Amino acid sequence: MPQSLLEEVDVLAAMENRNRSEFIREAMKLYIRERKKAQIRESMKKGYMEMAAINSELAEMGLTAENECFAGYEMKLKKCD
Repeated sequence: MPQSLLEEVDVLAAMENRNRSEFIREAMKLYIRERKKAQIRESMKKGYMEMAAINSELAEMGLTAENECFAGYEMKLKKCD
């Protein structure tokens, strides 16, 4: 590790009344926790995008079926006139 980085870590650790090892341990825990959160967010984003495509297809299918029913209904009404 560069000396300048270690010095900065030592200053920050001292401000929090910790030693270098404690500070680095906490920093690593925080980094790992944030990486896990980012992975979960990315996984959720992917899932939502996949569901959006599926929902769009289902809506289109429903609209097509509804239009067919409506057309049939219109034909029956015309026959009644």
